[in-house]
Amino acid sequence: MNSLPAEWELDYYSRPLLDLKGKKRWELLLSSSNNNFRFERFCSAESVNSQWLKQAISDALAEAHAKNIQIAPRLRCWRNSMRTMVQRAAESLDLEVIPSRRCYALQQWLQEREASVYPEMEGYQVGPLAPPATPIRPIALPLPDAVRGEQWSWASLTAESLQDASQWPIDFSGLIPLPKLEPGVAVPGLRLFSPSRSLAIAGWLSGLEPVRLEVRDQQLVLEAGMEDRWLVSDLEPEAAIAAKQVLSDARSNAAGLQFISVQSSETVSNFSGFWLLRDLPDV
Repeated sequence: MNSLPAEWELDYYSRPLLDLKGKKRWELLLSSSNNNFRFERFCSAESVNSQWLKQAISDALAEAHAKNIQIAPRLRCWRNSMRTMVQRAAESLDLEVIPSRRCYALQQWLQEREASVYPEMEGYQVGPLAPPATPIRPIALPLPDAVRGEQWSWASLTAESLQDASQWPIDFSGLIPLPKLEPGVAVPGLRLFSPSRSLAIAGWLSGLEPVRLEVRDQQLVLEAGMEDRWLVSDLEPEAAIAAKQVLSDARSNAAGLQFISVQSSETVSNFSGFWLLRDLPDV
């Protein structure tokens, strides 16, 4: 199994809080993808720049190091509008910036703060936060040939079985912390098969930063990266209805959890690639 250390997930943006001058307060949230480390720091509107952000990230790195917490030098940034500033701040800290919505730990933390932290703070303003990271959905493009398997099928795993996923033989692994679920809850997923190219497909899929699956207009679509949408397959009308219901049920009962696996065949027990995804509301 390819066991990789956790990675950074970052959000640097204004919050629903006003300072004494009536200006929005900004905040840096920096989380490890496995939730083992969190760093937060507020910033005045006048101080919003790449130098402030660089110093704050540097302080977070030092704090993680002092706590002997190992995090890979990859930083996922999920707000497109902040990408340039984050890139400038991170480049001198030897952090690779990955534009991606695959920031589940960060998004969940932000939702928690929206619900129970900001409302209790002075200067809180009732109303929506910043606009979603991807307010416009682009047309789904055909999945690149390099990522297409010879076959694919729907599958389902129980939440209980996923507890042991870190012990499975996986070459390209995209595991995330599991939300609290009943053991028997069904988690839907997509299995891709290729006898000769499974490892190459898994490598390509890893680079796409898979985020979530959805069914729209009788098409199975994979959302990935910052705003990419890939057409996996066209579906028959009845199959599309059934798949849409399964994914909707997972959103309600399994906290939006999904998965994608890549294997050489249906009979092998090892995975060329395995990713856990979450269909979370855009914040």
